[in-house]
Amino acid sequence: MALVKSKKRNKSVRMHGKGRGTHGGGARKKRKGSGHRGGFGMAGTGKRADQKKTLVNKLYGHGYFGKKGITSTGTKRDKQLKINLREIEVHLDKYGKKVGDRYEIELKKHKILGEGEVKHKLFITAFEASKSAIVKVKKAGGEIIVKEIKGIETPLVESPRVKARKSKAVKK
Repeated sequence: MALVKSKKRNKSVRMHGKGRGTHGGGARKKRKGSGHRGGFGMAGTGKRADQKKTLVNKLYGHGYFGKKGITSTGTKRDKQLKINLREIEVHLDKYGKKVGDRYEIELKKHKILGEGEVKHKLFITAFEASKSAIVKVKKAGGEIIVKEIKGIETPLVESPRVKARKSKAVKK
């Protein structure tokens, strides 16, 4: 006995009559134009939008909406690189090289902070260091060499009129 192929009816024929021919889409007015969609792509996903909030939360998580804080234009951000002594101790091979019984470490752009214990003799060259870091390294028999920053002094410039007034006042 041979199998007979049956023709699969297309979707429009199968869905005929489901709620007056709406293919299970509810009322006819819901599917008339693209107004029901709420826009293309990510439209309608703004801070105060609500129509695609579940989509955004699914894609980006619950931290997507809400306040993030503000930094005023006059605020200077601290861009100084910082590193703790603990980090240096754990990764001695990464940051420095062993010379005899001590480690020589060059971190010319970093500020050395005093978090952690020092077990080795460290000779660190750094841009800056905290007091606690200097004390801990010296206690272990090492040294922190801090780069000197030379201050630029601008000469005081007086206008010729002010100079003239001062000289007249002195003569009187």
